Amino acid sequence: MSSAFEVRGGNRLKGEIIPQGAKNEALQIISAVLLTPEKVTISNIPDILDVNLLIELLGDIGVKVNRVSRATCEFQADDIDFVYLESPEFKKKSGRLRGSVMMAGPLLARFGKAYIPKPGGDKIGRRRLDTHVIGFEKLGAAFVYDTDDNYFRLEAKTGLKGTYMLLDEPSVTGTANIVMAAVLAQGVTTIYNAACEPYLQQLCKMLNSMGAKITGVGSNMLNIEGVSGLKGCSHAMLPDMIEIGSFIGLAAMTQSEITIKDAGIQHLGVIPEKFRQLGIQLEIRGDDIYIPAQDSYEIQTFIDGSILTIYDNPWPGFTPDLLSIVLVVATQAKGSVLIHQKMFESRLFFVDKLIDMGAQIILCDPHRAAVIGLGRQHQLRGITMSSPDIRAGVSLLIAALSAEGKSTIHNIDQIDRGYQYIDERLRNLGADIKRV
Repeated sequence: MSSAFEVRGGNRLKGEIIPQGAKNEALQIISAVLLTPEKVTISNIPDILDVNLLIELLGDIGVKVNRVSRATCEFQADDIDFVYLESPEFKKKSGRLRGSVMMAGPLLARFGKAYIPKPGGDKIGRRRLDTHVIGFEKLGAAFVYDTDDNYFRLEAKTGLKGTYMLLDEPSVTGTANIVMAAVLAQGVTTIYNAACEPYLQQLCKMLNSMGAKITGVGSNMLNIEGVSGLKGCSHAMLPDMIEIGSFIGLAAMTQSEITIKDAGIQHLGVIPEKFRQLGIQLEIRGDDIYIPAQDSYEIQTFIDGSILTIYDNPWPGFTPDLLSIVLVVATQAKGSVLIHQKMFESRLFFVDKLIDMGAQIILCDPHRAAVIGLGRQHQLRGITMSSPDIRAGVSLLIAALSAEGKSTIHNIDQIDRGYQYIDERLRNLGADIKRV
């Protein structure tokens, strides 16, 4: 029996909260330790299931792991166990974790072979690995798909060679994996239509500090001049922008006064602006975000008076990971908004639970939901529900914290996969939440 959160809604929260390190950055950065036999120290690590599983997996394949604290870890990949990499245990364990695919680029670059399990993780539609595999092939790797155990085996017998490639989609994990493979390839690699999220900028910054030669960082065209080897480094991760957006939404929805400390403002892109479009007041104070307690917030319209649409786009557009948060927050706003999820196909299926709670939402199709804000005319009501994926789980948690009465959220390991000690941190703000 997995645990559940029992939430009694309606409390106004107050206080300061510090965002965790960025989960999506962590999975790439921690995989990059495989590129060097020297010691790499990483700090501001989020203490969450997906990241801990990856660290454990690295230990299993022979990386020396010293977890100095929950937030800081030292790695040294000077003795990799290739026998274990081909074992059924590795296949089973890495299959549970979508992030394990990020080990392929570094292993291929440094040792000429790698293994990718078919991806596990979230229920948010089909997550394809095409970008990764096609990128590796262009660098000269051959791959075999083993249908018996859902496994890709990659080999580069004569090493990887730099090349020009235009990605079919600006996949964050795909770009990261190709970059990690290309830093040790012979010659120059150019990646056009590269993802340019802060997660990726951080990875490139780290690789450059290890001796890689990457230019164009922050743009959609990366140039990578291959080097023969990389050295160790220290790297601190950015705060998690998804958590920051979640906390802005939480503050507005529960009419709370909250300060988000050390938010890495310069790396948030359009996120603060999107919440302002929902009518939420927030102040940037140095590197903190202060959200005053506000009784109501009114969704802006476009200049010509038509209804606001909020949609996701590759960076520097609005991240798909925050659409479910925006949707929930809009349920109590004054006014209406159309939420259009372009990049994944089943992120919106949690809205039926919000409708059960009393929200006014029309699910147009798997990609679009029209939200008619209640404007606080009545509260949502607490219900019993289950969390389908990480982001929807937190959206439902925010709804429950603002609702009248008791809510029970099952399947919360989906929330724990992405948010560290979330119940404890919310209790510190005055939330009535317990793990049962």
